[in-house]
This record gives sequence, C-alpha cells and structure tokens, in this order.
Amino acid sequence: MLAYRHLFHAGNFADVFKHSLLTRLILALEKKDKPFFVLDTHAGIGRYDLTHEWAQKNAEYRDGIAMIWGRKDVPDEFIPYFEAIRGENAGNELRFYPGSPRIVRRLLRPVDRMVLVELNKKDCENLGGLYGGDRQTTVYLMDGYQSLKAFLPPKERRGLIFIDSSFDRAREFDRLTEGLVEAHRRFATGVYALWYPLMEPLAMRAFERGLVATGIGKMLQLEMTVVQDGYSEGMRGCGMLVVNSPFGFEPEARSMLKWLQPLLSREGGGGHRVVWLAGE
Repeated sequence: MLAYRHLFHAGNFADVFKHSLLTRLILALEKKDKPFFVLDTHAGIGRYDLTHEWAQKNAEYRDGIAMIWGRKDVPDEFIPYFEAIRGENAGNELRFYPGSPRIVRRLLRPVDRMVLVELNKKDCENLGGLYGGDRQTTVYLMDGYQSLKAFLPPKERRGLIFIDSSFDRAREFDRLTEGLVEAHRRFATGVYALWYPLMEPLAMRAFERGLVATGIGKMLQLEMTVVQDGYSEGMRGCGMLVVNSPFGFEPEARSMLKWLQPLLSREGGGGHRVVWLAGE
C-alpha cells in the first residue's frame, strides 16, 4: 500500500471515468437543502502536477484527460468536472489535475463537510497542506477501511462514501466487499461509490457474486473498457459500484459513458455497460 503513488497514473482514463461520475453524485445530493457528509477513504495528495517526472514516466494522462480536454462538444453533464480541472490551471492549460478531494471540495456548499483519509504519511502531509484552516474539511492519517468504522454514521444522516483503493494488495476485492458490508450496516441510507479495476473474467464474476450475496439492495454497476478483448498489457478498463444511486443518476451515467468511451477507446476497442446487480 505505501509503495503506491497515484502521480504515476494521474489523469488517466480511469480518473476521467470515476471523477466525472463523482461530480454527478455530489450534485445529486445537493438537490436537497439538508447538509451532507463526504468520506473519501483513499484520498491521495489532492492535486497532481502532470509535468512531474513521475507523471511523465508513462504519461497516462495522454490517453485520459488529454483526449477530451479542449473539446467543444462536451455534454452538460461533464461541465462541472471540466470546471474543476480548469480551476487548477491557467486558461486552457492542462498542467495540474485535481484528485477527488479537490473536485468534491469545489462542489461543497457551506453547510456540507468532508473527511479525507490517506494511509501514506507523506501523501497525507501534502493533502493536509491543502486544507489547513478549512473548517469544512478534515484530513486523517488512517487506513481507508478503518475509516468506515471511525466516521460512520455521520451526524448529518446524509452522505457519500467514496472508496477508491489502489488495488496493490492481495484480496482487495474481498476487502472492498467486506468494507461495504460493514459501512452499510452502520449507515444503510448512505450513497456509496466504489471504484475498481477490471481484472480477469473469473475474478470479476467472483466479485459480482460476492456483492450480490451481501443482500445489499440498489447496487448499480458501471463499467468501461478502452481496449480490445484479450488485452493483457495493463488495465483494460474499470468500474464503479454505486449503492443507493440518487434519483436520475442512472440515465445521466448511461449518457455520459456513451459519449466518453469512444473518445478514450484505443483503436476502437472496448465498450461500456450500466446494469443493476441488485434491484433498483
């Protein structure tokens, strides 16, 4: 876990996928006046310099955000996401990419609050430096899955739990499922967004069976692949499981992925899907 640095991957296709969808979940919560709580369990450093040597090593952002940055045909659903990126840069420059903490913080209303959790000590220090004196945001050095026990249920009784693990440890799918069960037991009405990479088919089917076996309802599964079937040189795609999907999010997500996937596809490969694992 401590060896992982998201700076090597910042702005890649997976970031575009999850962060654009994340903005819609936050905005859906804001349709009600009551305050809400956001818990980001694997927060990273919050802001990534794409000119840094680590980001330049594989330059994954070139197959991600750079593929759609500056387009004139961006659907309205993506505008808040693009505005969050533009807010980190001068004009139309694309040097800095905001992680989930920066994107979410930009969207919070004065009555809302956010807790950011990061296990890597150095990354947590960098993250804390961005939010010193911010009364709506607190940063903790802690294991992300432990934070599900520490901070749930929130006093607001409304909230979004974003679990974005690095998946560089064994049994991460099991850990993700177990974490969801524990969190849902504590805070059954919360909205949960769980990101995951697409692995080999047998592993993915086992993950889905495990999720269904939890008995948790209202599980919406969104997935996107960007390469041809059989690709084995790296991550072929990723997904997000949304529990207690807000009203209107499903059709938004379908529309967004229909526009996004062909633009991020490599040589016309891949596809996308939006399905209910457990009843709406």
